[in-house]
Amino acid sequence: MKICAVICEYNPFHNGHLYQLRKMRELGADKILCVMSGNFTQRGDAAVFDKYTRARHAILAGADAVIELPAPFAVSPAELFAQGAVHLVASIPAVTTLAFGCESGAKEDFLIASGATMSEDKAFKTSLKEKLKAGDSYVKARTDTILSLRPELRTMLTSPNNILGVEYCRALLKENSQIEPLPIQRIGAGHLDTAPQAEYSSASAIRGLLGDDSRRARKLLKENLPPYVLEDALSYVPTGYERAALAAMMAASDEKMALAPDCAEGLEKRIRAMARTNPTFEGMLEKVVTKRYTRSRIKRILLQNFLGISQRDVLSFVQSPLYLRVLAVKKEGAEGMLSALSEAKFPAVVRSSDYAALRKEALTCFAADMRANDLYAVLSSRRVGTFDTAFVP
Repeated sequence: MKICAVICEYNPFHNGHLYQLRKMRELGADKILCVMSGNFTQRGDAAVFDKYTRARHAILAGADAVIELPAPFAVSPAELFAQGAVHLVASIPAVTTLAFGCESGAKEDFLIASGATMSEDKAFKTSLKEKLKAGDSYVKARTDTILSLRPELRTMLTSPNNILGVEYCRALLKENSQIEPLPIQRIGAGHLDTAPQAEYSSASAIRGLLGDDSRRARKLLKENLPPYVLEDALSYVPTGYERAALAAMMAASDEKMALAPDCAEGLEKRIRAMARTNPTFEGMLEKVVTKRYTRSRIKRILLQNFLGISQRDVLSFVQSPLYLRVLAVKKEGAEGMLSALSEAKFPAVVRSSDYAALRKEALTCFAADMRANDLYAVLSSRRVGTFDTAFVP
């Protein structure tokens, strides 16, 4: 069995995702495994639908199984997001390829670019050190250093999906994995486009339509979402996460906030000061966000604090044996897929009794997932299962 994995959020699942899954099948995947963020996402938001609903959407769209990307990785910056996801994928012997969306580039381009990010020569180290001293984040400092030495890689290192694709390939190299990258060029709107289009809008644009009862919004949702997603989208109810995150931030000490993976340079003090005089989520963001401190980064700091996730824990988890939390499996062929997952280096968690197999860092990481699950349930005022692996017809 050849399994093609894809790392995803599906927030929400849309026609562009459906195109990608079909393309993976066309390119030879026997089975498709989705490694999906749980109830909170990398942009610092609560997911629009709970993880079981989104996992069901993926199975109905053609995936064979969905496992959860643990919350500590799902809400971390791109480098740790990619490392955590690849850490899981690389533990499964049957996974032979890793697919990801891209703006441009072939497999070889991504391997060259990711190899360049791992340079250890003197010129690279000197330039990187200077940029870090100037206050740049590690990823920005690394990218600018590479571009100063290898300007021909600009397209690969400055387009949103390409950047993440390079991080996936870099993580594969660090894991010494034989998994082959499979870049698939995205169609329709760009990753950051917020204007809705017919048929292939970005997830950001689609999220902007949720909760809008106008005829135009409902028409655009119908054009962009498969029917099984549209049904849930038309009954969408927001969680109220943003007020909860602000309250958690005001209740936390500076020392606790400073532990967040994205927090540095006293950002916890800046965020708190701006929130005191601008006590709405958007008002606070408008004052805190700068060219250097991006909107996504500030939102992630608030979410990391809300979930109690620290940089030290994330770095520990990415180097430790973890687990494969199975959210959903396609009923047809489930036995073979679960058998393939059971051969992984990490134990598969399908039912509550499987929890007993977890040890040390895996237990701590799983506790973070449970906490995120419980918080999402409170925010959404509905039960979100803990061990409810779904077998989807």
